[in-house]
Amino acid sequence: MPFRQEILQINSVSIHLLEFDEFEPSTYLDQLTDHEKERFFSFGHPKRRREFAATRILRHRVFGFKHIHYDQNGAPYIEDEGFISISHANGIVGIALCKDFRIGLDLETIDQKAVRLSSKFLSIEESLEFNTKNAIEMTSAWSAKEVLYKLAGRKEILFKNHLLLKKDSNGYAGTIHNKDHFLKVKLRSFTFGDTIVSINSEACEKFN
Repeated sequence: MPFRQEILQINSVSIHLLEFDEFEPSTYLDQLTDHEKERFFSFGHPKRRREFAATRILRHRVFGFKHIHYDQNGAPYIEDEGFISISHANGIVGIALCKDFRIGLDLETIDQKAVRLSSKFLSIEESLEFNTKNAIEMTSAWSAKEVLYKLAGRKEILFKNHLLLKKDSNGYAGTIHNKDHFLKVKLRSFTFGDTIVSINSEACEKFN
């Protein structure tokens, strides 16, 4: 079988992960809705088709044929299923589910690219606190900021100015700087094979 499924639980957040080898995605069209089949055939690159099909295969395993909708900011949701978040990296897709609060999931393949780009997404203070030469730590920091970006719910965000991280005992304490308020976020970030998995483990705390 080309698929390996895992379920991780962090507090009230369930993370469903589906690892996959190369497979022919068109053989799994029976697990896509009619609308999803139209989108599937609009993708020309085989990798993009595999990612799209794998996400819907995982959706089908968790929720059945319930359609994945997207709001005005591009965030996914499934009617009557609480809060969800979707992400993918090389050979893996994930869907996180929480009934209690809004969540952001991010998957990133560990790569030296995060080291090379660290000055683009880390503030000066963060670059002094983190090991900017370590691929795992930089991929983890990038992944955590991707979670903050999803939770911010808006565009035109500078990762190094508006999404800030500090290390804590369980992962990161994140702060999202919005125009009229701040959001405090507790983040968990950990390795799963050669992938970094990042998620907020609690509801965001709003303050002025």
